[in-house]
Amino acid sequence: IWHPQGLIVTNAHVAGRGPLKVVLADGRILPAQIMASDRERDLAALRVAADGLPTIRLADSRAVRPGQWVTALGHPWGVTGAATSGVIIGMGKAWPEMPPTRHDWLVVSLHMRPGHSGGPLVDSRGRLLGVNTLINGPDVGFAIPVHVVVAFLREALVG
Repeated sequence: IWHPQGLIVTNAHVAGRGPLKVVLADGRILPAQIMASDRERDLAALRVAADGLPTIRLADSRAVRPGQWVTALGHPWGVTGAATSGVIIGMGKAWPEMPPTRHDWLVVSLHMRPGHSGGPLVDSRGRLLGVNTLINGPDVGFAIPVHVVVAFLREALVG
């Protein structure tokens, strides 16, 4: 949850799967609408009709260092609230087996699985470093860094 008035950030590939709903930690299920989407960055901004939602604090994703401890949260195989931990491998635009892009990726060594997509990648203090997006082998995952998410939201929603 990016903003308490119902702004949710997730992956574009997650948001493109039909009728959207957001399940909150308190069990509420809210319908969602896509406000903006960017396939290249694999980001989507959703809106739900709710107010006073709890948000996550943001970390400085540009300050990550290899070896920094992180946790990926998600719902792999339908398991609610699953977490997996590991370390930052690095951050940048070009990585082996990945086409070069105009934006940075966070690369992590941990056991992400299908269903972690769109979930938060947090630092050891519980602050958002990025949005989980894909896996590349059994122990390598990618996330979109917070600074890329901020740029997407500014471009898509503020203009």
